[in-house]
Amino acid sequence: MIRYTLKCSAGHRFESWFADSGTYDRLAGAGHVSCAICGDDDVVKAMMAPRVSAAEEESAPLTANRSPAEIALRALREKVEAESDYVGKTFASEARRIHDGESDERPIWGEATQAEAKALIDDGIPVAPLPFGPRKTH
Repeated sequence: MIRYTLKCSAGHRFESWFADSGTYDRLAGAGHVSCAICGDDDVVKAMMAPRVSAAEEESAPLTANRSPAEIALRALREKVEAESDYVGKTFASEARRIHDGESDERPIWGEATQAEAKALIDDGIPVAPLPFGPRKTH
């Protein structure tokens, strides 16, 4: 295993583990390495100092809050998940059913294509993009 310090084009620095340097190169070349903070996929290896002491303090894990923006995003996600129903890929149809009075009015969130979201907005159905998607379960 190898740990790299990575940096995105927005200047965020974060660490990630890879099986070996070739794995990093393959994943990055295929566009599968993205910023842990903003999702930017323009990521490069940052300059790293060699690790010389095992007693050295570990850096914060990726799950630790590192910036006010990340703290606010985490709070928003927790509020949305606690106070609304996740309807998945049926978001557009469920939002339309709620708007038309065919389903109980309640806060929902889910996934919609750009075309579905545009159609909802064009029809006067209020929607807004969220800066996160569903939690991955694998």
